[in-house]
Amino acid sequence: MVNWEKVYTTEQVYKAEIVKATLEERGINAVILDKRDSSYNNFGYREVYVDKANMEKATLIIKQDVEFE
Repeated sequence: MVNWEKVYTTEQVYKAEIVKATLEERGINAVILDKRDSSYNNFGYREVYVDKANMEKATLIIKQDVEFE
């Protein structure tokens, strides 16, 4: 993942999926990297990554368009 940058981190799967879907709706390819510990199924976090060229745009989209309440 040399050309990929992390733009979002969360412990909740649904939040990572919403961020990924929002970015993809805007034309930015995104992937979720699951960093959960294999010994503890619900312990750990997920990271959303995008291509380095789209990092600034993705970060702006997340800040402006993604809300969790």
